[in-house]
Amino acid sequence: MSRSFRQSQAGLHTWSGLLLGWVLFLVFVTGTVAFWREGMNRWMRPELARVEQPMQVLAGAQRFLQGKAPDAKSWFIPIATESSPGAQVFWQPQPKEGEAPRRRGRRDTQALIGADGLPALVRETRGGEFFYRFHFDLHYMPVIWARWLVGFAAMMMLVAILSGIVTHKKIFRDFFTFRRKKGQRSWLDGHNATAVLALPFHLMITYTGLVTLMALLMPWAVVANYTDETKLFETLFPQAEAVERSGKPAPLVDLRTLVRDAETRLGGTVGSISVSEPGDASARVTMYRAPSSMLSSRPPSLAYDGVSGRLLWQSPVHGAASLTAGTMIGLHAGRYADTLLRWIYFLCGTAGSLMVASGMVMWTVKRREKLPDPEDPHFGFRVVERLNVATIAGFPLGMGCMLWANRLLPVGMADRAEWEIHTLFLAWLAAFAVSLLRRPAASWVALLGATGLLLGLLPLYNMIATDKGLVAALALGDLLFVGVDLTLLVFGAAFLLVARRVARFRTEPRREGRARGKRIAAPAVLEPAE
Repeated sequence: MSRSFRQSQAGLHTWSGLLLGWVLFLVFVTGTVAFWREGMNRWMRPELARVEQPMQVLAGAQRFLQGKAPDAKSWFIPIATESSPGAQVFWQPQPKEGEAPRRRGRRDTQALIGADGLPALVRETRGGEFFYRFHFDLHYMPVIWARWLVGFAAMMMLVAILSGIVTHKKIFRDFFTFRRKKGQRSWLDGHNATAVLALPFHLMITYTGLVTLMALLMPWAVVANYTDETKLFETLFPQAEAVERSGKPAPLVDLRTLVRDAETRLGGTVGSISVSEPGDASARVTMYRAPSSMLSSRPPSLAYDGVSGRLLWQSPVHGAASLTAGTMIGLHAGRYADTLLRWIYFLCGTAGSLMVASGMVMWTVKRREKLPDPEDPHFGFRVVERLNVATIAGFPLGMGCMLWANRLLPVGMADRAEWEIHTLFLAWLAAFAVSLLRRPAASWVALLGATGLLLGLLPLYNMIATDKGLVAALALGDLLFVGVDLTLLVFGAAFLLVARRVARFRTEPRREGRARGKRIAAPAVLEPAE
């Protein structure tokens, strides 16, 4: 109680950021990449042509499903865009007698329709979907556990941001100050700069991220008001009444005509289409407005008769609470953002990743000064230091290896998409081994340098081995491939520069002095390389 309020907040800021800092770093990095989710889906399938006529893709998807699954329980067709790889269609077969309905999305009940309207035979990959799902579901663990862990980490992040604002009373002035080669002071300046530069974004993205998990983290309102969870779902996501198959065959209306009508009624582009009982007289077609055309993540929908094309149902207007939640989730996902705003999201997410990383490193920098023998730290310090190396330098290395696996693994390889992901984690595991077996300074240089080389050489490989390299993409005006390759070059150069800087760093000679009877050691950010 004798400590000032600001001092107490400093301790809260430190420990709330440290305890789950490594999880926060993973969440920030993968969430930042996920802002280009659709673009990564296409970049990781370089065989595909750019979509220029979405309605041609839709017509091809309808033809394919009518031939492949004419009597399915349902179809799902997303509307292709210029940044998407095409239309990833799904269908749900009719359940057999006594059998539960099969879930949509199984590997044998989906297909990719390319820009020409034909099924595309391309490399199997999770693309940007992996980074999107990892952002809140992690991997290799039950989803419910992962979301609890991510949710708790997000709560700690919010506490760290708010307590950091209180702690750093001169934070805005310090933003314009950066002192190079000053050990702990330099790390603090860098941490402050990345924090203040995108402070509104950090607050928004953390709080809205918690809103996406609110029913899991704080379920009391749901439990108190809904004894049946399906009622909650019907309230938040209203749907037209379900239809039963009549057994009377009837041709399905041309979906393109319904899209034009729906876009007029909805006031925005259609993002996806669901067809219930296709090929039957009772067929029902539901059109959903594209999330990219509005801020809220809960778009309105329309239901049509699948044979006559007559409008049967329109979703009701969302209430204030539902609209507020949908808007917050929409702000978090950023699907509404145009290219410029999406770049702002991406750059702010990058600043957030650097903020978390610099905060974790700064913890070891500050505590090394206070150790009796900085050259021989205690076990707990060594654990934090090596976890920093393995996570901050090792995870980006794994991501680089995953991108190379996307290019190098045989196209027809069984479980190819999963092996791309396995490659990431195997490389990350190797980074853990390096961080344990070598001194931290040497590990930083090795892992950061390797990541820089992997990212920097990938655009060169694309120019040699694919027809979507930087020069070819520029000639075609395919700015998505140009943007991804240039971003890889920039990040590759940044990793190499940091590795070079760490390799050249040398600690100052230890000074002897008196301060309340204790020896004082000069600040040391990293140990000298072996």
